[in-house]
Amino acid sequence: MFSVSFWKDAGERAVKSAAQAAMLAVGGDTINVWSLDWVTVAGVGLGGGVLSLLTSLASERIGTKGTASAVSVER
Repeated sequence: MFSVSFWKDAGERAVKSAAQAAMLAVGGDTINVWSLDWVTVAGVGLGGGVLSLLTSLASERIGTKGTASAVSVER
């Protein structure tokens, strides 16, 4: 958790999760960018990113040491 590699890994995961959560808030219907509730989209995206960071922190002791993954991988 104290390495640059961990935080790069966790940050990448958080950005991906935030984007996925924001797309979930937008929905799969026809998108009209003029009528979207951007505050809600941003809030859901930020929430997804925060949850991802918390998951990465919790996973640090489970998976390969020094990574944000919950899966152990031989290096």
